[in-house]
Order: sequence, then structure tokens, then C-alpha cells
Amino acid sequence: MPGKLKVKIVAGRHLPVMDRASDLTDAFVEVKFGNTTFKTDVYPKSLNPQWNSEWFKFEVDDEELQDEPLQITVLDHDTYSANDAIGKVYIDIDPLLYSEAATVISGWFPIYDTIHGIRGEINVVVKVDLFNDLNRFRQSSCGVKFFCTTSIPKCYRAVVIHGFVEELVVNEDPEYQWIDRIRTPRASNEARQRLISLMSGELQRKIGLKVLEMRGNAVVGYLQCFDLEGESGLVVRAIGTACTLDKLSNTSAFLPACNSPSKEMKEIPFNEDPNPNTYSSGPSTPLKNQTYSFSPSKSYSRQSSSSDTDLSLTPKTGMGSGSAGKEGGPFKTLLRQQTQSALEQREFPFFTLTAFPPGFLLHVGGVVSARSVKLLDRIHNPDEPETRDAWWAEIRQEIKSHAKALGCHAVVGYSESTSICEEVCILSASGTAAVLNPRFLQDGTMEGCLEQRIEEASPPGCGFCHIPYDELNMPFPAHLTYCYNCRKQKVPDVLFTTIDLPVEAIVVGKGCLIQARLCRLKKKAQAEANATSISNLLPFMEYEVHTQLMNKLKLRGMNALFGLRIQITVGENMLMGLASATGVYLAALPTPGGIQIAGKTPNDGTYEQHISHMQKKINDTIAKNKELYEINPPELPEEIIGSPIPEPRQRSRLLRSQSESSDEVTELDLSHGKKDAFVLEIDDTDAMEDVHSLLTDVPPPSGFYSCNTEIMPGINNWTPEIQMFTAVRVSRLSNINPTNQTLNKNFNDLCENLLKSLYFKLRSMVPCCLCHVNFTVALPEDELVQIAVTAVAITYDKNQALQANKAPTEKSQQRASTDNEEQLQFPLELSSDPLSSQPFSPAKATSLEKASPLAEGYLRHRSVPSGTNSTVSVVKMTPLSFLPGAKITKYLGIINMFFIRETTSLREEGGVSGFLHAFIAEVFAMVRAHVAALGGNAVVSYIMKQCVFMENPNKNQAQCLINVSGDAVIFVRESELEALPVPAPAAAAQPAGSAGDVTT
Repeated sequence: MPGKLKVKIVAGRHLPVMDRASDLTDAFVEVKFGNTTFKTDVYPKSLNPQWNSEWFKFEVDDEELQDEPLQITVLDHDTYSANDAIGKVYIDIDPLLYSEAATVISGWFPIYDTIHGIRGEINVVVKVDLFNDLNRFRQSSCGVKFFCTTSIPKCYRAVVIHGFVEELVVNEDPEYQWIDRIRTPRASNEARQRLISLMSGELQRKIGLKVLEMRGNAVVGYLQCFDLEGESGLVVRAIGTACTLDKLSNTSAFLPACNSPSKEMKEIPFNEDPNPNTYSSGPSTPLKNQTYSFSPSKSYSRQSSSSDTDLSLTPKTGMGSGSAGKEGGPFKTLLRQQTQSALEQREFPFFTLTAFPPGFLLHVGGVVSARSVKLLDRIHNPDEPETRDAWWAEIRQEIKSHAKALGCHAVVGYSESTSICEEVCILSASGTAAVLNPRFLQDGTMEGCLEQRIEEASPPGCGFCHIPYDELNMPFPAHLTYCYNCRKQKVPDVLFTTIDLPVEAIVVGKGCLIQARLCRLKKKAQAEANATSISNLLPFMEYEVHTQLMNKLKLRGMNALFGLRIQITVGENMLMGLASATGVYLAALPTPGGIQIAGKTPNDGTYEQHISHMQKKINDTIAKNKELYEINPPELPEEIIGSPIPEPRQRSRLLRSQSESSDEVTELDLSHGKKDAFVLEIDDTDAMEDVHSLLTDVPPPSGFYSCNTEIMPGINNWTPEIQMFTAVRVSRLSNINPTNQTLNKNFNDLCENLLKSLYFKLRSMVPCCLCHVNFTVALPEDELVQIAVTAVAITYDKNQALQANKAPTEKSQQRASTDNEEQLQFPLELSSDPLSSQPFSPAKATSLEKASPLAEGYLRHRSVPSGTNSTVSVVKMTPLSFLPGAKITKYLGIINMFFIRETTSLREEGGVSGFLHAFIAEVFAMVRAHVAALGGNAVVSYIMKQCVFMENPNKNQAQCLINVSGDAVIFVRESELEALPVPAPAAAAQPAGSAGDVTT
């Protein structure tokens, strides 16, 4: 499908002074696409040039349109010497290739230089004309939509969810190719940025081709990552979930007003027709005989699945073992067989989604994960990435076999990550083993009636908790009880998952953020010795992180974890583990027992006294947490209590593995009240330290809640006030004789202080919840730790439930007072808060606001009708897939940007703190400008996937690489649905200076 790309250069503003004699600039622009370059005329002696060029036309193939970025370079003309570069703009053309997305890219783009940052802005107009072409051997995947969001996008419904797509591309890293000549920072950085942009486009095209082969039209939960392997090369890889999506009509996009995302999720994805059969028909062709993109390796997949049957503990009648009505057993067995056949033809039945359409997720088995330590070797041929592909295939096969062992046929909430230090790389993959409803996986006619009968048989509020594995042949020892909700099926005592809390789940009280943190020293070694020592440490770290999570969950009186994300980061002389999850109390699971301390060392009186004192503190903490998070489960009715149910403890004792000694079983029978207790053995000083650290875990201040999932369990009444922020801290853990204990304490303090500083800065937003709290940890150098956190603060109305009939005037007064409060605080969305020799201060942030027109625009971010000149809405940014109190009306395409910033004057830029602060503010400004140019007014599912910081303080140098992505959207406030029309692309241009001259 050939096409024509048209570009017009309109004007520039706020350009830097390049000619010291006249304090002006003679600017011109080079427009490059592929191998073709056009130039504008030189506009002499002006910092605000008006080029108004003709249309530059590029005749290109659609394959090129997907792979190549449009490259705009602004230069200063010099008569007698080489022209000086002012900066560049890269524009991704992909959003213009969708049928229903933007038709034009038009707006002010920040001109970015890798040494000086943002250097003014340029106004560009870009259009694409595509010609139809029926080439069956085509290499492009135009029209396949990409979404970062890990749920079915708002204003779409899923017709079919096809499954896992993955791809990776490799290349030489330009940073390591300058050996034979002197490295120049700008040339090296720009070569890197351009290459990564090209690889990113190629990767997206190749994944799109796989989706078309599967007869899909979209990729949801698209996660792209960069592996900077140093001298070995550069790998860009991505995973996602292929779907066939249908656009909902405009009337259904505007559903009845509701601030609660959970309500919205219930209504949007499948609300068109009550007849289930309509969901498995639509634009997609029948999938029974479809060819998958991974057909060449199908034979391999079959062999592996047949060999995996030894590992599989899939129950023969496990689904019908409960008393779910007379027909429950056979129907559930049939459903399981259907799911199995629907998923067995997949090489990897993985889904990157974390939130699902109602009825998609039937049962959850638990978290499955795999890690592998590899030695990097040089990429000899970029066209043959077999080695890296084989590494990931190995890990995925392991995850698949773990899921089978849990009696599950699919893995949901799946993600992959790497940690690289010199020549060693740790590959990690994790997800949640699950049983899915085949209705969404293939076209068919009989699933509808079958699934309706099953839904009648089992209550939806607790079905996902019911165990999918056979209780007589469990893969691990566990305490099972009958479900506390329906009393029909067995449930475990604790549930760990990597997904968001299902909408239908019955939750008692509120949730909270739970983190496990761990540091382990390792000896410095080279090559294989290094890889071996890391491999030996990994299982123990996993075990300790898991134990910490379990202890902290029990301490809060909760019984389930959602959104679990465990990172293991490798450095030169240490390994670091950080796990984050959201703890909740599920009504279907049993009440957790307390934590019982068992001492094994000296039996003297003082020691016993100390143990009993610790026990009392733990019991008090559990009681306080239950009160804080409002956990008071309803008492079971007497007829249920009186019904004959096998005692869970006796049952689980029969099922314990033979290798465990009998005295361990009796110790686990210690009771705390009427419930089984979780035993903590104290047999050395390390164990005592662990208990102390458990008790020093301070809950957030009054009025604050935090979670790392999209929706905070137990809170539904969100207000439209949201504020996203990113903070980065760089700190040295310990310089003198570090031990594991001191490192653990320092790392723990660093994370706690970072959270405390966020609570302090957001104090004017109380009552407030930090949602989607995303921590990433890196070890850039010896003993240097870098923590980046992105989250969104959302206010909620405590009294809304009580005062549902409140007068509208009171509501408007309340909103006005919230607006006034917001004016008082500095916008954290612009703040990066690293710990360095010059600590960050609110005063410094305020001065930055005054310098930055972007920040001033942000402070008055009330939406106004287009055409008024008072203020223009600044682009909203949020890591959530929705905006509270608003409706997303259109998705305009994916934003995927990679920036490099380098400085040789670190001290003059305010040290590490000032440098990072300014760079992150510039990244926000550039993302906003690109979204506004597409006609959007928000970025949802925003994520900073990488922030690599390196410094050389002796030479006053630093370099930082940041990779961000998200979905550009148009949203309309519920309050403005009647008054405000959907904004046109031309009206969405940023106000003067709003793209940010942050470095002035």
C-alpha cells in the first residue's frame, strides 16, 4: 500500500541565540524521511522565524511509514563554517495510519537537543494519503491498533481475544562503535536515539503482522522494553495480547455518569446485547482453521505440551468436585475441555491483560514465575536474533509447565523484564495461572448457553477464588477450606496474583500497598563465576521476599495480594529485590490467623519475656491495622456454622508432603484465637532483626491510602481531581564495611523516606489515595541505588456515600474549595526528587514553575470551551487506563518515546537533583506536545519503563536515558458532556510556551 507523506514547516519560536554578535539566529529546517531530505529557506536574524514553507512530499511504502520516524532538524546557518545544530524533533507517523484515529498531526513541538535540552519550539503540519493495495505478500501491518492499557480499552468491546504476541529485534549499539574515532556526545546520542526509534517502528510492524495472521485488529497490553547490553548490542523487544476489537457506538460510549471505574468496567466492554452469542460473531472470520504466526514451531509446541503432561496435575473431575447443583460437574468438565482445546493450539497461552471483561476469568491458581541468568555474547548478525529468542522461549515454556501443574491452561497478567550488569543478564517472567472462559477465545455457538448455566450455578463474587487444581493431588502443601461466600467449592487460605482486583470480587474494608525489600551482597567476579554466584543467590532471595510479603500481609490482617510485581536487580557487588503488591481482605477466603513467634534459643527468663513482649506488639499491630483498614468480616450465619464441613486443618494435614517431619506439622498447629497461626521461628539475631523490621513498617498518615493496582479496593467515590508525579532518588547505601543487615536497613529507609516525602507534599489533597504506585530499582554503580516511582494521587469524597442527596450548590462549593487548595501546592507532576549533595526543596520547585510556562499552564488546568482565550486545557497525564469523572471518547494512537540527555556541567545544573528534575520536566513537556498535536487532551496508561542514570562526579558529567509510553486520548468531563463538543485537532494546540522552556 504505497502512500504520500506531506509535511509543512510553519514557524519557530523561542529559539536560542546562536550568533553572539547580533544575539539572534539564522535558522533553517531540514526535513528527512528515509533517504530523502528537504530544506526550508534560511530565515535571517530572528528567534521567532516564520518559514511558512511549501508542502514537502515524500512518496513512500507503508512499510517505511511504519518503520521510519519523520526527522526534523533545526540548524543555524553559518556562511564560513559548518552549520550549527539547534535541535531535533522525531515524529511517529503510525497514529495517522489508523482508519479512525487522527487525520493530521499539527502543533508546536519542543526542539530537543541531547546536550542542552529543550531549545524552543517548531510548528509542523503532517498529513498522510494512503492508496489501497491488495498485495498478499505485504510486509506492513497498517491499521492494527496498539494500546498500552492492560484492559479492554474504554469505548471498545472485545469480539475475540486471540492471545500472546511477541517479537524482538537486535542491533549493534552506536555508543560502542566509536572506538576508532573520538566520541562526540551529541553525535553518539543522536545516533542512538535514531536507531532506537527505527527498531521500535520495525518491532511494532512485525507484531502487527502476527496480529493480522491471527485475524485480529489490535494489540492490548503492549509492553515494549529496551535491553542495553553494552558492547554486546542493543535489544528492543515487546509483548502484547492480540484482540479483535469493535468500536462501541457514540451513544454507548457516553454511559450514565459514574466516578467509579469499577462501575464503568462493568458496563462498557460487554453492554450492547444480553445474548452471549453476539459476542462471538462480528467482523472477525471464524478462527477454527486459522493459521497462527508461530505455525513453524507448532510441532515443537505439541511435543513440549505432551512432555509437560508428566508435570501436569490437571484434575480429571476437579471442577465438578463441589456440590454445584446436579449438572454442575459435567458442565464444568465440558467447559474445561473446551478451554483446553481453545488454548492448546497456542504455543504460549499468555495474556498481558490485568483487568478482564466480566465472565472471562473463571478461576485463579496463583502466581507463576521463572528466572534465568545468562552470559551476554556479542550479537554477530543483527538479522538473526535466535539466541535471545531461544532464551525467552525457554522461560516461557517453564511458566507454561508451572501453570499446568496448578491445573490451569492460561497465564494472565503476564510480564517480562531483564536486569543487566556488565556481561550478566537476569531474565524474569511472571504471571498468574488461570482458567478462562472459552467464549472469548474462539467463535462458537454452544458456549453461550453452557456458560449461562454455569454462571447460574456458581456465584460470580467468589468463583475466581475457587481452586482449579485437584485437592487430593496438590502441587504444594496448602490449607484449604470451603468458600466463605458460597460454601460450595474449596478456596486456599492465601491468594497471590499479578492481576488487578476483579470487578466482581467481594472485598471487606480497604486495601493497602505492601512492599518487601531485600539486599544481598555478592563477591565481585567475572563471567561464569559471576553468573554462578548470582544463580546460587536467586532462589534464597525469592524465598525471603515471599516470606516478607506473607508476614506483612498477615500483619495487616489481610488474605490476598493483587498486582504483585517482584524485581530482582543485579549490580557489581550486590543483588536487590523489591516486591510491590496491593493487600486486600477477600470475603471468600478464611480469616487469616495471627503471627505466632516461636523462640528456639536460650530459655532464660529475660529472653522469654522479650519474646512475649514482641508477641504482644505483633497482636496489637494486627488489631490496629484491622481498625485502620476497616476489616471486620461479617459473622457467618448459624445454619452455615452448624453445617457439616470437614475441618480444614485435619484435611490439610493429610495432604502435607511426606518429606516434612512430624514436629513441623505440630508447630503449624499453634493457634491464635480460633484460627491457625502463621509461625515465625526466631533462631538467630537475623530472625530477630526481621521481626523488628516487620514492626517498624509504618502505615501511611491519616487520610492517605496507597496501592499499586489501578483501583483502590474499598474506595469508589473518586473526584475528578488527579495529579500524576514522578520522583527519582539516587543514594549511596553504605561505604564502610557493608553487611546484609545494614544494607537492608538503608534500602528500607530509602523507600520509606521516599513514600513519606510524597505524603508530605500531597498533604493538601487529603483525603487522597496514591494509585498505580510503580517502583523501579536500578544499581547504576558500586553501592549506588536509584529508585524511581511514578504514581497518581486521586482525591475521593469520604461523605459521598452518606450524602448522596446533597444539593448541587454544595458540591460546586466543595469543588471550588478543592480548586483553591490545589493552587497552593506546587505541581508534583513536574517534580523529580533525587537525593544528592543538593537536596530537593519545595522552594526550588516553585522557582521552576515560574520559569516554566508549562507549569503555569498546569496550575490553571480547568477545561474550558474551545474558542475562549483565557486558558487552554493542558494535556492530562495518568498511569491509569481511565480518568475519574470523565469519558474517553477516542484513542489516537500509542506514544512511545526514548530520550537521552547528557551534561558536562552537572554542578552548574543543580547537581544530580537539578539535572534529573529538569530532564523529567522536559520529557513531560514533549509527551504533552505530541499528544496535543494529535488532537488529544490526555495520556492514559502512562509508564516510565526505563530511567537509566550514570554519573561521573569527578569529571562533572552525567547521562540519563528515559523511555516513556502511553495512550493518547480525547476525553470529555461528565459535567461537560452536554455543554462541550468533542475538541477538534486544530483546537487542541498548546498555549504559547506551554510545551515548556524548562531550562530557561
